[in-house]
Amino acid sequence: MRIVYLDIDALTPSHLSCYGYPRQTSPTIDQIAREGVRCTNYYTPDAPCLPSRTAFYSGRFGIQTGVVGHGGTAAEPKRQGPDRHFQDWIGIEGLARRLQFAGYYTAMISPFGQRHSAHWFYAGFHEIHNTGQGGMESAEVVMPVVNRWLDANAANDHWYLHINLWDPHTPYRVPTSYGNPFKDAPLPDWLTDKTLAKHIHKTGPHSATDLGMYGDAANPKFPRVPARISDRATLKQYFDGYDTAVRYVDDQIRCIIDKLKSAGVYDDTLIVISADHGENLGELGIYGEHGTADHATCNIPMIIKGPGVAAGAVDHGLHYNIDWAPTLMDLLQREKPPLWDGQSFASVLASGQGSSQAQLVISQCCHVCQRSVRWNTPDSHQWLYMRTYHDGFHLFPREMLYDLAVDPHEQNDLAPTHPQECREGAWRLSNWHDAQMQKMAQTASDSTDPLWTVIREGGPFHAPVAARQSHPGLARYLERLENTGRADGAAMLREKYAVSLAK
Repeated sequence: MRIVYLDIDALTPSHLSCYGYPRQTSPTIDQIAREGVRCTNYYTPDAPCLPSRTAFYSGRFGIQTGVVGHGGTAAEPKRQGPDRHFQDWIGIEGLARRLQFAGYYTAMISPFGQRHSAHWFYAGFHEIHNTGQGGMESAEVVMPVVNRWLDANAANDHWYLHINLWDPHTPYRVPTSYGNPFKDAPLPDWLTDKTLAKHIHKTGPHSATDLGMYGDAANPKFPRVPARISDRATLKQYFDGYDTAVRYVDDQIRCIIDKLKSAGVYDDTLIVISADHGENLGELGIYGEHGTADHATCNIPMIIKGPGVAAGAVDHGLHYNIDWAPTLMDLLQREKPPLWDGQSFASVLASGQGSSQAQLVISQCCHVCQRSVRWNTPDSHQWLYMRTYHDGFHLFPREMLYDLAVDPHEQNDLAPTHPQECREGAWRLSNWHDAQMQKMAQTASDSTDPLWTVIREGGPFHAPVAARQSHPGLARYLERLENTGRADGAAMLREKYAVSLAK
């Protein structure tokens, strides 16, 4: 069997037509979904990019590996200590290495390891093609490498190919010659004028008024991205930019499928379509960022088609992306390494139904510090309880609660009126944390929760109080808020971060 893993950066399932999006963004992906299994409740446990991909290839939660941030101590795996042997744990137990043990030739086409200095991301790969632009490359840079690799290797057996495509990640860089397939398509119904007005006044990086994270400087190199969202026209420009990027990537996937069919191996190839994280596109008032521990950021597509996989099945079970590693080992009849935290859902692939996690705990420590728990109830509630430890300057309350069954875009915070569900969410988080700390005490070189390391070192990398690299720091952002009609938000941030600003 051959395996193609399509890793599409910042691809949210809520903007794929096979997941119910009214715009026809993904005809090729839709067809693959009709031939295989589509998972609707598949989440990364740690967001965004670096924590998610570390979790995926290690098969472990970020609280265990230590990688939960984009900078500082929590952007590096924990030292293994005296138990480290000739190779470290990811060199022995990482998914790619386990595929090598199973007789697979492993290849990757991705610049990600260099983008984040995440050299462990490449562990276990025979062959690595760094496309060289640190995640800024569009598909016209990536696809020639993909085509050459498939021309040379598709007819061989027992290979695994990881392909990174970046176009849905900001800034939307699809060539202008591609046009706009959605120029006549309306905006989603949930983004009303009232909602947009609220978002325009919102405080926080990557709000409608601060699309550039802490500012609104337009870049003429990327005309699909407005400087700011100020009305329905610029909102449509933003949505069209993202959706066009998704459609452009879908075209590239069609080319890959055609290559596999030309080589006569399509039916014998396991094709997996997923992402590192989703994208906030108005959810919580955030645009074009993956900055929270919520459904918008952490829910990702998972579509699997191939030998032995049920056709046309939809799986509503709760799964992590770290569940894929043990699932793949089951498919290959290999044992799961003891350190892996995931749970196989191989039975779902065979029949379209079966296993599910009892709950999911999702985390974010790069833009905010949050942990959330997602669970279902017999009376059809789909609860998401969010606990905020550092709000990333968004003025989030300590607790938030959403029922995704009726509010998938997280517009109505039910925490003030549902204390019982909040207590249950807090209890679930506490029990999960206790279990993680117990495992850490038995298997790791320390007993430190990296979330608290992030806070001790000054907060999330993308929300620094003091100026840091390209980020202006809180003091300058407060001035911007006051100069853009949001003095009320500035006053609340000054009060909340008074001690930090005084240092």
